[in-house]
Amino acid sequence: MRKPALAVAAAAAALLFMSISTPAQAITNGVPDGDGHPAVGLMVAFQDGAPAWRCSGTLISPTLYLTAGHCTFGADHVEVWFDDDLRDAAATGYPFTGDVSGTPYTHPEYDDAAFYLHDLGMVALDEPVDVDPQYFGTLPALDQLDSLATKRGTQDVTFTAVGYGLQKSFPDAASSKDQAERLRMVSHPKLNQINTGFTGDGSLLLSNNAHTGGTCSGDSGGPTFIGDSLQLAGVTSFGLNVTCAGTGGVYRIDRADDLAFIGGFLN
Repeated sequence: MRKPALAVAAAAAALLFMSISTPAQAITNGVPDGDGHPAVGLMVAFQDGAPAWRCSGTLISPTLYLTAGHCTFGADHVEVWFDDDLRDAAATGYPFTGDVSGTPYTHPEYDDAAFYLHDLGMVALDEPVDVDPQYFGTLPALDQLDSLATKRGTQDVTFTAVGYGLQKSFPDAASSKDQAERLRMVSHPKLNQINTGFTGDGSLLLSNNAHTGGTCSGDSGGPTFIGDSLQLAGVTSFGLNVTCAGTGGVYRIDRADDLAFIGGFLN
């Protein structure tokens, strides 16, 4: 069982409230992605027929969209868009009618009270998406990321984070300054922690600063690729403060239970 430190548990629980009561985890200090990752899309989760929250995610096949568990949990269905620029709601149908709709599924061991332990979700799309398969996210090997769990392994290891979340976030008193353009953004955070008492064996802690960029609200479920590849390390999962500064948490998908969950859909 993955057992993060109490500090992570408290922070993650706080983030879950923020993620669900407002749009979920966004790229800060990044750049517009343009056509760089056309398989990464923005999803809106519906409850009782109404749009409830938004997240990011990526295709791993023409009909399978990988995201976070707290993005699919409690949703009746989802709508997904794949344009890199969704600022014109009238032209794109946001937040009601996406490029494709789908049925959400959540990791069978997911617990909303401890979402960071099994924070993985899948959307089975109603029809194939016309995106070149060369851009689909690919799965890691079993326990692949453990090789980074050395002092040398954490040096200069970078990832590629992609999502549609906030570009800037401020405390509630200054929330009017939030920058929340619906743009697909990309950044290249650095590995800070893996397999520590803080992360447990199921998460990564990545940098989030002006030099490397990072993730913020609305990026939840978005892919974190290894280096400049399209091989998935995990999905954006949690943050440790409301301004999305310092570090960001990624849920790893290289563990046996996660690969089995994903493999059930691929098979």
